[in-house]
Amino acid sequence: MFTGIIERTAPIAQIEDQGRSRRITIAPPWSDVRLGESVAINGVCLTVAAIDGARLAFDVIPETLSITNLRKLREGDRVNLERSLRAGDRIDGHFVQGHVDGVAKVIEIRRDAGEYRIIADAPPQLAKYLVPKGSICLEGTSLTIATVRRNRFEVALIPTTLSITTFGSIQPGWPLNMEADIFAKTIVNTLERVREMQNDE
Repeated sequence: MFTGIIERTAPIAQIEDQGRSRRITIAPPWSDVRLGESVAINGVCLTVAAIDGARLAFDVIPETLSITNLRKLREGDRVNLERSLRAGDRIDGHFVQGHVDGVAKVIEIRRDAGEYRIIADAPPQLAKYLVPKGSICLEGTSLTIATVRRNRFEVALIPTTLSITTFGSIQPGWPLNMEADIFAKTIVNTLERVREMQNDE
């Protein structure tokens, strides 16, 4: 479990494609990470599979590669990092599982009047989870949805978020890992199942 508050960014030191899987290695900004610990990389919950000196390696399975942008990463690319939530930690963002639902496509970036806004299209099947003023996790970052029109949504980023994440370098057309709010998913999916059961009676 995570909160969507990015702690650091780090460059990818090495990528090893292993058949349909891949191993991603980073030089982490922490010295106390343990084998088996969970770390969110661009919002994807991954397990520390190996520690080699000052480097951490993570194995990414085909299913994860198929629904995230991790398959597009290259050595040298910077990624957003967050360690897993611990009991007693403050929850300054929102509950994030690290289970990416799909990839949103950046349509437009607006920089005017001191604002930085991203307009993106979510996969159509995820549109039902988009709620104005609700939470969304993009690239591992907890953000608030400003507006929604069908599967198109808009988020506004404050300067602090831009300074501590990779959002300052994204461009139109870029894929963003998207995780819908767990509460929105729970409510919508429960109502859909209840409706299905009622229709089957």
